Amino acid sequence: MNLLKALARTSSMTMLSRILGFVRDAINAHQFGASKAMDAFVVAFMLPNMFRRIFAEGAFSQAFVPLLAEYKQTQGEDATRRFIADVAGLLTLALVVLTVIGVLAAPAIVLLSASGFDKDAAKFQLTVELTRITFPYILLISLSSLVGSILNTWNRFTVPAFTPTLLNLAMIGSALWLSPFFAEPIVALAIGVTLGGVAQLLFQLPWLAKTGMLSWPKLNLKDPGVWRVLKQMGPAMFGVSVAQISLLLNRNFASWLPDHSMSWMYYADRLMELPTGVLGVALGTILLPSLSKLKAAERHDDYSATLDWGLRLCWLLALPATVALAVIGEPLIAVLFERGAFQLQDTLQTQRALSAYAVGLMALISIKVLAPAFYARQDIRTPVKIGVATLLLTQLFNLLLIGSLQHAGLALAISLGACFNATLLYLGLRKKNIYQPKPGWLRFLAKLFAAVGLMALTLWGLQHALGAWHHLPVWILVSKLSMLVLAGALVYFAVLGALGFRPRDFSRKSI
Repeated sequence: MNLLKALARTSSMTMLSRILGFVRDAINAHQFGASKAMDAFVVAFMLPNMFRRIFAEGAFSQAFVPLLAEYKQTQGEDATRRFIADVAGLLTLALVVLTVIGVLAAPAIVLLSASGFDKDAAKFQLTVELTRITFPYILLISLSSLVGSILNTWNRFTVPAFTPTLLNLAMIGSALWLSPFFAEPIVALAIGVTLGGVAQLLFQLPWLAKTGMLSWPKLNLKDPGVWRVLKQMGPAMFGVSVAQISLLLNRNFASWLPDHSMSWMYYADRLMELPTGVLGVALGTILLPSLSKLKAAERHDDYSATLDWGLRLCWLLALPATVALAVIGEPLIAVLFERGAFQLQDTLQTQRALSAYAVGLMALISIKVLAPAFYARQDIRTPVKIGVATLLLTQLFNLLLIGSLQHAGLALAISLGACFNATLLYLGLRKKNIYQPKPGWLRFLAKLFAAVGLMALTLWGLQHALGAWHHLPVWILVSKLSMLVLAGALVYFAVLGALGFRPRDFSRKSI
């Protein structure tokens, strides 16, 4: 399998999902703007997403995928199918229990996650109602993530990467067609979340059947593989929980700020999700099963070389995205969101948060490459320790920055914590001799910074040359932004080409 082609397919599907996500958010911004109702939805949607990352995409995948790769490599098809069925049975039971608890305990959960809402009874009650509607999403998306992990291990990356588009379509449809039927229109958005979870799970099942791994979940605690997953999930859950607790505390700080602060952070975060998802998540999705197979085959040199390949691609693609978000953040927000209930003041405040988030974008994407290098070796303790240190440091930054920078300070705290996290992960890999950089990094980075520097100058100059970015017809704004983005991309890749970069240089095979 060619990893570069797999990355291209996965990234293209993720890009489609992110584009639909921007359409969704543009509709939300037009209908709900940066409002109390949107603040309530941000918290309600954050909670099932947080548990999803802890159970499914986080702790579970980190514990499950390396063992699944090992079973596939050494145990044969029948044993692997039984292992999947037994793990699915235990996961389903745990998720059902968690979902029931979450629905019943929604008021307490909201109080813990957004304590500042308690001063506004109507806002607090709306958040509780939305939380109860969205919480079943954790069950649906976690099972969907289980299926996606299996497909990724079988090198079927495209289907899991496409699946998130169904959530966006469900939320867009609900916002447009269901919202008029509710006294509080944003309730329709919460219903769309749950409908999207159903669609994501059902869509992948036929593809799972084609791998021969589709079977009914079974509760079998005697399976030694299940106990190995549980043993790995313990520290993994703690490690992933650290990151989610940090996010939860960050949002709790935001709940005490003036109304709309959480919405401004949400819209800025959505822009960050484009490069993080298209590059970081896509790279991590491909690297974890690939590295796990190399570890099972004891191919240590290939392991280090594959990690080096991932880091170079990370810098090649993420660095220009980071600089672009910092330079043209205001035009991006104005074109995507500034209409209807979303006003100029919302654009400017969202841009402040986006600039602060951009400080840590390279680190956030690098973590998606560095962390799988530990998980694939079934070493979860090291990222956990680093995560705990990052949590403490991030909260210190929150306290130091919230007074002077308000919501932008909270965004900057996340960025600084991510930089600290990525640095320690990199140093840990070097210390354990897991990763040895291949020659040529200094020359590679010098060329990269030259291309990014010229791109930044082009974006800055053209942005001002194109004039105003507010209170203009949509077609004019879209045309101007398209010119801006196209010019930046052309300059960047033209300079890279002139400096000798070729796509074939980043091609890599994997088992």
